[in-house]
Parts: sequence; C-alpha cells; structure tokens
Amino acid sequence: MIPAYNRTQYLEKTLRSVLSQDPGPEEMQIEVVDDASTVDVPERLVRQIAGDRVSIVHNPRNLGLMPNFNNCVERSRGHWVHILHTDDLVLPGFYARLKAPLESRSDIGAAFCRPGYIDENERWLWTSALERPTAGILPDFIAKIGASCRIEFPSIVVRRSVYEQLGGFRTDLPYAADWEMWIRVAAHHLIWYEPTPLAVFRVHPKSATSALRSSGEDIADLRRCIEISRSSLPPDRAKTISQGAKEWVCLWSLAKTSQDAAVLRLVEELINVSGSSPINRSGLANALLRAAHIHYRQGRRTRALALLMRAALTRPVVAVRPVKCAFNFLFRKSQAATGQV
Repeated sequence: MIPAYNRTQYLEKTLRSVLSQDPGPEEMQIEVVDDASTVDVPERLVRQIAGDRVSIVHNPRNLGLMPNFNNCVERSRGHWVHILHTDDLVLPGFYARLKAPLESRSDIGAAFCRPGYIDENERWLWTSALERPTAGILPDFIAKIGASCRIEFPSIVVRRSVYEQLGGFRTDLPYAADWEMWIRVAAHHLIWYEPTPLAVFRVHPKSATSALRSSGEDIADLRRCIEISRSSLPPDRAKTISQGAKEWVCLWSLAKTSQDAAVLRLVEELINVSGSSPINRSGLANALLRAAHIHYRQGRRTRALALLMRAALTRPVVAVRPVKCAFNFLFRKSQAATGQV
C-alpha cells in the first residue's frame, strides 16, 4: 500500500522496486492511495510504469498523513500489510526473505528488516544498528522498541489482523505514530527480524518527516509518545524503559541541534531525566562534555569543570582525556600565576 500526496519525484523508483519482485496479482495487491493531491497527481505516472498492475484510488478529500495510513490498512486485502512511502524503496529479496518465516509461524505479529538510509541522490548514508546477527524472533523486543524507535516504515510488514486487533495509527501523533504503533505491536506479539538491509528510507528536505522536524513538532510528538506508550510496557519495567526513552529523545534532539542555548537546555533536561542512574552512560557523558565545552567558551569555567567531573564519573572511558586536558590546563595556568613557569 503506497500512500501518496503532492509529490511524485521518487514514485517511479518506489514502484519499480516493488514491481521488480512482484509475485503476481493473485498473491500481492499493489495500490497507490492518493490523498487528494492538487499537484503531481500520480495516476499518469502509475499507468505509464505499471499499466493496470497497480491500482490507484483518489480520496475525495484530503485526510492527512496518519488518517491516510489507516485508510491504506482498511483498503488492504492481504493477510500482511506493507505501507511504503512514495520516496522509499525495497531492495531485491525483501518480500521473499520475509515470506518464509511468516508462512511458517502463525504467532508472528510483524516482521522487519534492517533498514538503510539514502539521500535524494541515492547516496547511501548509513545502516541502522544490528538487532541480532541472524534472522529470527527478537526476544523481549518491547524493552528495546519502548526505549527508542528502531524501525522505519519501509522495513516492516504487519499482520492485517494485528492492525485490526490493536486499532489504527494515532492521528494525534503526526510524527511519532509509527513508533507508538510498533510499541503496541511488540507488547502483544512476537516480532521477526531480518538482519540484511532490504529496505531503504530516503532522507531529504522535502519529505513529510523533514517538515515536521523543521516545525519542532517532532520532539513534542516523541515526548507525548513516551507518555502514551507507558501503559503498553511491562508494569514492572515501565519506569526504567520510559526513562531510557526520555534519554534517547534528548540525545536524538542534541544530535540535531547546533545552537549553544538549545544544547545547554537539552543537556540540563538530560541530566534531570537520567538522575543518578543513566541508561545510556556513554551518551550522557558525551553530552556533558559538549555542554562543558560551551560553558568554557562562554567564560563559565567553574560550571565547565563541574560538568567535566560529572562526565568522568558517568563514563570514565569517554571523559578521561578531556578531564586530563582540563586539569593540565588549570595546572599550567596556576604555575604561570605563581611564576613557576
């Protein structure tokens, strides 16, 4: 199911990536669901590439991002649903590699592969972290997915009955509805993982994701998702998993922030969230060092030193070199002041 709206720049490549491994209409429905586009209406392109093999439906009115995803699920006729954005791709073998375990295991609720990332010019940017080295069920995956979003839309297929059981994507989380859904799925069903990168998420400035990031709605959405999803987590571990999620959101936000004031605010938030028992010690230590550098540049040497020491206590292997350099600098400055140098 391919939701579309006002952009067909990459649609041809998306469709061809699916059609190149098409098992035939008796086995796979392929449909473009156009959300009342006003420019770049996709019908002509779809017909040119796929003829009648790919069906296309036009919503009578614009539903919006998540409501159209729910519309895709409702329109799907297969046992498994794959929602593929118009700017993403699947690589050869995606459907075949996932088909075998899904046909043999009735207790699997969803399956995903390791996603890769490309830019608007098809350059490979990076590959997501490896969940396990071999294909198989991910044990206790709720703890991982509850603490950070580790799945991209093009890489996952979900059993249609699971969507029906759990309900659709939340429309009040335009950025984080996918993460919230994967948490719900993992809370109730087994998840299969394929370590080979067979799906690609495209990172580019004109995507719906980029628009939400530029508005700042992404961070607010992620924080709301953490609170909403807490009820889906194991009660005895919900607090710890949620703490890890809050740390992840802070660190994720820091990675995308370059303004000093924003960095300092986020680091203070990270300190409060982490408390005395941080989940991601290396991430916290690096964030503390970054804030210490800003404070030092701005003349707040005492605060910089305090953050350096906290970084050393949090993760010595990360902070030992910056702390050593700081003490050497202070020692040389002290010697200079007393005429010993």
